[in-house]
Amino acid sequence: MKLLFSCWVLALAFTTADVIAFAQTETATGVEPVTDIGLLRRDLRAEKKKLIALNMPLTEAEATKFWPVYDQFIADITKPYDDFYGAVKEFAAKQKTISDAESIALMKRWSDGLVQIAQTRQRYIPIFEKVIPAKKVAAFMQIDRRLYALIDLQVVSQTPLIAQ
Repeated sequence: MKLLFSCWVLALAFTTADVIAFAQTETATGVEPVTDIGLLRRDLRAEKKKLIALNMPLTEAEATKFWPVYDQFIADITKPYDDFYGAVKEFAAKQKTISDAESIALMKRWSDGLVQIAQTRQRYIPIFEKVIPAKKVAAFMQIDRRLYALIDLQVVSQTPLIAQ
């Protein structure tokens, strides 16, 4: 199962790197993503439950309790991720002409988004512990973070450095 997870992650990393690299248009102010970050996120979300189920075997009783909590977790963590990726996208679009004040405001928004994401994860640990054993909670959090780290890596690596 771990091999399947690793192969899928590597395949996604290689295919999305090409998609994102070719899905940007240089503008006078920065980089305008032609293909929205949302496409990558949507593709991952579509496969995420399958990957979690394959790598974290749950009993029928655990699954009955886990998946509704998981769905609420995803609903709650989507907003801070939307804010984070929105800041990244805005930064990329303005990176050539951005003012000092705008660059600091966007970096603060970027950082605030990461803090909110971490706080959401932390808030859900005891909620998940009520429905599945602690080791399975830890495994879930590791799997979930790895999947989001893949998206983060793709997005951030394709975000140009600010013009100086």
